[in-house]
Amino acid sequence: MKNSLLVFLLVFSVSVFAQNTQKENIKYVKITQKICLKKTGYQLVLAAVISDSRCPEGVTCVWAGEASAVISVYKDSKSVEGKTIVFSHKNEEENKQWFAKYLPEKQRKIKSISVFPYPKQVVTVVKKDYYIKIEYLK
Repeated sequence: MKNSLLVFLLVFSVSVFAQNTQKENIKYVKITQKICLKKTGYQLVLAAVISDSRCPEGVTCVWAGEASAVISVYKDSKSVEGKTIVFSHKNEEENKQWFAKYLPEKQRKIKSISVFPYPKQVVTVVKKDYYIKIEYLK
C-alpha cells in the first residue's frame, strides 16, 4: 500500500511539473494626472482620487476596502466625459468594459486595473502621487 501511494505521488508530481505553461505577454498603460494637449484620439486622465479605503499593507482588515477616482476622458484634447469609478472586486468587470471603450484596440484585452500607490501602514499618500495601472494582454 505504501509503495503504490509513493508511486502515485511520484507520477502525479512529475505530471504536474511537466505541464508546459505558456507565459503571458503582459503590457501595461498608466493613467496619470497629466493631460497632453497635442494628443489626438482618446486620452484618459486621472482627475482626482476621491477616497482610498483599501486595507494598508501590514494590517489585518475585515474588509478589503475600495478606492474611488474621477476619470476624465478627452478626445482630440476636448473633454468628452468625466466618470467616478469605484475600484473594488465586485465591479471589476464593469470597470474593464468602461476603460476598454477608450483604449486603443491592441490594449483592450484588460487583465487587471489597479490604483497605485497602495496604502501602507503609517504612511500618508500624497494625492498627486496616485496613478492607475491597466495591465493588458498583448
